[in-house]
Amino acid sequence: MNIASVSHAKNNLSALLKEVRGGATYVITDHGVPVARLGPVVAAKGVPPSALELASHGLLVLPANPPAARWLDLPLPALEPGVDPVALVIDERAGGW
Repeated sequence: MNIASVSHAKNNLSALLKEVRGGATYVITDHGVPVARLGPVVAAKGVPPSALELASHGLLVLPANPPAARWLDLPLPALEPGVDPVALVIDERAGGW
């Protein structure tokens, strides 16, 4: 793993990205303190291209690990009879997140 300062990374980003495309990984340091890792993106198995596109724009964070299969065994949420799930979502969004 290579090390590059923030200023070096800023001034040589194109060259660093060329190396990263070749498989290199860099730790970016700020005054000697590691603050970020620059490395190749490894597409997760089964991740749709649309999710990768959203992640590339910072609109979605991909999980570091696949979910455990146990979540499939969790009980489904139940609504009271006569409750409109769409109305619940609209009310929630209208109230702010």
